[in-house]
Amino acid sequence: MTRPTLLITCEHGGHEVPRTHAALFAGREAVLTSHRGWDAGALELGRQMADALGVPLHAASTTRLLVDLNRSIGHRQLFSEVTRPLPRNRRRDIIDRYYLPHREAVEGEIARHTAAGRRVIHIASHSFTPALGDVTRQADVAWLYDPRRASEAAFARAWLLALAQLAPELRLRRNYPYHGRSDGLTALLRKRHPDPTYTGIELEVNQRFVEQRGGPWDRLKETLVDSLKKALAGTMNR
Repeated sequence: MTRPTLLITCEHGGHEVPRTHAALFAGREAVLTSHRGWDAGALELGRQMADALGVPLHAASTTRLLVDLNRSIGHRQLFSEVTRPLPRNRRRDIIDRYYLPHREAVEGEIARHTAAGRRVIHIASHSFTPALGDVTRQADVAWLYDPRRASEAAFARAWLLALAQLAPELRLRRNYPYHGRSDGLTALLRKRHPDPTYTGIELEVNQRFVEQRGGPWDRLKETLVDSLKKALAGTMNR
């Protein structure tokens, strides 16, 4: 069996504000660097996975508070409270400059592979805040996917089991703290490519590891890469 083509993306990799929109975010530095502005550690992990496996990485470092690259056009969370009040022409310009280039690059590459008859496994690197409001998240690593798609359920389970063997102390969950079928880039791509031609997984890592830096974060990144390699190797046997 031909090895699947792997592609890694990161939609919330940074909290950068383009100079042309800096005035909108004056005095909002705290929220920009919080979990609302970006997914801390997601780009770093995405790069490590891509480098270790020698696969493409499509990433963006503009803050999600300008425009959320993991939301569909028309979704109520596409724009934040900062940019939602802008005139339509300014919002359209933000979409053209910062949203479409990332989405079209990812969608185009996957379309080229599937058109050539290759199966694609797409991993979107994300992270989540340890606590949201009064709720403490009860997971260290999680995988979001559509449970109706057999290839996604199987791959998420294989990766989870591989990671559990390497790091049994970690709390691992599926479709937590969000639902894998919710609006996002993977959800759009599922509509365009059948199962198992396209397998879309959102990897979610608890930001408490990123906040600790040093040993725990470095070990987690390395173990995630090793477990991903094992999960990919297992797809060759199915």
